[in-house]
Amino acid sequence: MKQSILVLCTGNSCRSQMAEGFLRSFDPELEVFSAGTVPASEVHPLAVQVMREKEIDISANRPKSVDEFLARPFDYVVTVCDGAKESCPLFTGQVRHRQHIGFDDPAAVTGTDEEVLAEFRRVRDEIEQGFGKFYRETIRGEKS
Repeated sequence: MKQSILVLCTGNSCRSQMAEGFLRSFDPELEVFSAGTVPASEVHPLAVQVMREKEIDISANRPKSVDEFLARPFDYVVTVCDGAKESCPLFTGQVRHRQHIGFDDPAAVTGTDEEVLAEFRRVRDEIEQGFGKFYRETIRGEKS
């Protein structure tokens, strides 16, 4: 039976989109969605760019409201906000397991174009590692 996963954040423009992309790349059999409580108008262009560097295309994705998924049950809902700086959204729908894997928001970084791009890459790499571990240990049940 397919595992269903919802990755949740506030804007659904960066972190949750990247996490969705990585999970889909790890296992095409997973049903993976991402959403936000206050969806942005578009997926952040730098998120698209840094994921393309990993050969994962999220350019056709769009930010979605968590409300679109409340009637659907999930095996896992994973929040990705940085709890120290943001209030994590709560999923009120039916979910078997809740998990939090927090990351800094790269869209909040200011600086030169190079500094901002470096931050997107750093967060992308942390998401790849964090969700790789989540996939291996939690979804597949492997021990590290």
